[in-house]
Amino acid sequence: MRSHYCGQLNETLVDQQVTLCGWVHRRRDHGGVIFLDMRDRDGIAQVVVDPDTAEAFATADRARNEFVLRIQGRIRMRPEGTQNPNMPTGLIEVLAKDVEVLNTAATPPFQLDEHGKVGEEVRLKYRYIDLRRPEMIDKLRLRSRISHHVRAYLEGQGFLDIETPILTRATPEGARDYLVPSRTHPGSFFALPQSPQLFKQLLMVSGFDRYYQIAKCFRDEDLRADRQPEFTQIDLEASFVNENDIMAITESMVRGLFKEVLEVELPEFSRMPYSEAMSRFGSDKPDLRIPLELTDVDDLMKDVDFKVFSGPANAKDGRVAALKVIGGAKLSRKEIDDYTKFVGIYGAKGLAWIKVNERAKGLEGLQSPIVKFMEGIIETLLDRVDAQDGDIIFFGADKTRVVNEALGALRVRLGEDLELYTQAWAPLWVVDFPMFEADDKGRLSALHHPFTAPSCTPDELKADPASALSRAYDMVLNGTELGGGSIRIHDQGMQRVVFEVLGIGQEEAEEKFGFLLDALKYGAPPHGGLAFGLDRLVMLMTGAKTIREVIAFPKTQSAADLMTDAPGEVSAEQLKDLSIRLRQKAKVDPTAE
Repeated sequence: MRSHYCGQLNETLVDQQVTLCGWVHRRRDHGGVIFLDMRDRDGIAQVVVDPDTAEAFATADRARNEFVLRIQGRIRMRPEGTQNPNMPTGLIEVLAKDVEVLNTAATPPFQLDEHGKVGEEVRLKYRYIDLRRPEMIDKLRLRSRISHHVRAYLEGQGFLDIETPILTRATPEGARDYLVPSRTHPGSFFALPQSPQLFKQLLMVSGFDRYYQIAKCFRDEDLRADRQPEFTQIDLEASFVNENDIMAITESMVRGLFKEVLEVELPEFSRMPYSEAMSRFGSDKPDLRIPLELTDVDDLMKDVDFKVFSGPANAKDGRVAALKVIGGAKLSRKEIDDYTKFVGIYGAKGLAWIKVNERAKGLEGLQSPIVKFMEGIIETLLDRVDAQDGDIIFFGADKTRVVNEALGALRVRLGEDLELYTQAWAPLWVVDFPMFEADDKGRLSALHHPFTAPSCTPDELKADPASALSRAYDMVLNGTELGGGSIRIHDQGMQRVVFEVLGIGQEEAEEKFGFLLDALKYGAPPHGGLAFGLDRLVMLMTGAKTIREVIAFPKTQSAADLMTDAPGEVSAEQLKDLSIRLRQKAKVDPTAE
């Protein structure tokens, strides 16, 4: 029906006849001449409809925004003074000779150029309208280019695109599963995959050697700006590799992706142990664009007459850390109070601070409600953080986890608020993760997943599991974890030891993972892999604020689809077929006191 997309038109096509199909982006009537800005997925082109073409003029006259039209006409240069150099098609226009209405349109719930004035819920309810916006089209077009580059690169490296099942069984991967009842097996449930982890390991046992998949995954968990109940992973696995091999393959892929799609040369990917990342930045995905670091001051605070500091400083699981902000003394008391509320989100009970106004004056040159408790250590403290006039020092004192999360988040917030970024892109590999993490009761759980290989022997793992490191690695970019992976356990004996450390007995292991344990008996090769979050990657590359902006039909933060009104109720007959009976909600008597 069309000869060209609107965005393809340019001055090289002058005097050619073209046929356009698209939507009316804007209609203007200037002195008896009608101008239609026609829009399709490639861009916008100006169409001029002259009264001399009576039938076309009459059709254009009744056209309104979002009408679907087919227009035939001749390309010509715009008259001098009417050209728009800021518009890709701004030098030319189409003089229409025929205008056909393919479909009319009701007044849309919001104008495409005024989407910011409506709430996100309205945009998601009418997502098919929202997706017509050029900004959304550009984001999804870039997503398509990223997927194409990834496929081409991995296939060039010998990886095979192999699909794995969507209906599988529940496995412990750190989040709740979405369960699917089985009609043919009453009382039994499938689970939607949180990742293709076990199946890609089985493909390695099968000898496929190099696998990849752009896979849909599902997790029933609390949502954030960078989380969705269903999301997309770039998933890969390879045999006969070590950590350096996987990191080299994926780093090269991401470097090439940025160069081809964004024309950006990423700087060198540095490597940092997990322990260093947590100590210096309070995060296992530090944003290295921000030149702020945490400094341990536990030793200085052990004997101060201030229990808020001395308590954590002397506790086995406590930490007292300082965060110096160059030039931060200019922060107002209100701004400091706002930051105090902010760290409270992460469990911090408060936010102590010292402003360094004139260091040469000693205590008199400092401004803080806590300086009086530090008379004997203040100079050592200021030296340790290299404090200068005009700086502010923030303190965190609590359990190590709370201090890391609170000051780590504060560091990122300050970097954004004070515009402290020193570079556009800061990639990083975080390595040497602990195998396990302990909860408040001392029970161990896998930091990544229970199929990650430790960097020690089975005997060493059993003797001191809390100190064991894993062969895991995370790719981090600008404070966002792009992907995580590891070398996997390929030895049945080691896998049983890991299950044992996690409190998974032999019977439970056989019930849940018997197929994997059996497979490891039959010549499983050494193997490892990595999974990228495609949505997060596209979010970073487009500069979007949330992954909802780069997914065609996302869910809300409460995991609802406002457009289709999902999830929804099902009929009693459907529930009966599935052998499911719903628990009745208790009825509340409105007259009861």
